[in-house]
Amino acid sequence: MAADAGKSWDARLYDDKHAFVWKHGASLVELLEPRAGERILDLGCGTGHLTAQLAQVGAEVIGIDQDGAMIDEARRNYPQLRFEVADARDFSFPEPFDGVFSNAVLHWVRPPEAAVRCIRNVLKPGGRFVAEFGGQGNVGRIVDALRRLIGRYAGAGAERLLPAWYYPSIAEYTGLLEREGLEPTNAILFPRRTLLEGAAGLRNWVTMFVREGVAAIPGERREAFFSALEDELRNELWSEGAWYADYRRLRVVAVRTT
Repeated sequence: MAADAGKSWDARLYDDKHAFVWKHGASLVELLEPRAGERILDLGCGTGHLTAQLAQVGAEVIGIDQDGAMIDEARRNYPQLRFEVADARDFSFPEPFDGVFSNAVLHWVRPPEAAVRCIRNVLKPGGRFVAEFGGQGNVGRIVDALRRLIGRYAGAGAERLLPAWYYPSIAEYTGLLEREGLEPTNAILFPRRTLLEGAAGLRNWVTMFVREGVAAIPGERREAFFSALEDELRNELWSEGAWYADYRRLRVVAVRTT
């Protein structure tokens, strides 16, 4: 999923408690419009569910992810498909692709220029790039609360353990695409308040996606940390018995023109 070297994801927790990540990508598949016989790359394929949807039309699809645990789970889920471990910042293939697809991945990838350069290089001229990921202001309330609380419970300087997410504006990202040889044809930044599963939804989200910061909190202090986090966010992100993440998503379509 992420360009987060040396840190393995819990693939089963991802599938069990965070299926919304790939389920929201179904409309992105429709935007790509994969066709039979095309070569499609699923960049940051995770456990492979969207890779399988892309392949249903008869496209030749390859899924890549930096995390070996995710790739192992994808291979178990869909043994008929091809999955490879690869870094979003440094990958290549001998045969070009008609399309590159990426859902909920590129906000983990720094420097973003490296990923865009690789995407451009593996596309055929006229090939299309379709992606959605966290945009400017994504999970802003959650991030603010984490920054205030993590040092209190994990110790001074623990703020550096929070993920270095990349949440660009439309102008920032489309400018990057143009500089790297891709022509943006559509871009939208939109709010998508996202249901987190169960009464422990916020805790599960933080445990999954802020795992290094949570791991730095002594075990005897974690309950107090999660309680303080929930107390701070309850008025804004708790509704009708459930937690909602304050997502803002950037969705882009671009074409390699030369």
